[in-house]
Amino acid sequence: MIGILCILICWLVGNGLSQLTGNYISGNIIGMILLFVALSLGWVRAEQVRPAAKFLLGAMALFFVPYGVGLMDSYRVILDNLAAVVVASVVSTVVVLLVCGWTYQSLTKHKR
Repeated sequence: MIGILCILICWLVGNGLSQLTGNYISGNIIGMILLFVALSLGWVRAEQVRPAAKFLLGAMALFFVPYGVGLMDSYRVILDNLAAVVVASVVSTVVVLLVCGWTYQSLTKHKR
């Protein structure tokens, strides 16, 4: 029970900080960073959060149902803009792969 409380507190604080800073960064992202910092500094033990995290990961498919319904509802708009959606998907995928690769390479160079 303490694990879900830790996750929810980080999420709430992240959303609050996001609101205070003008929503430039999503509160969910800030909350994940806060949880990572808390785990790294030992303020929260991984054993406390692990059961709640496993439960949330197991139920993750349910969190995507509203977005799937929204996509089906917006089918005509997506079909009208299919070329832009495909180009944006391909470009963003390539950019993410490149940034992850460069980050990994720079981190492994510093370890040697």
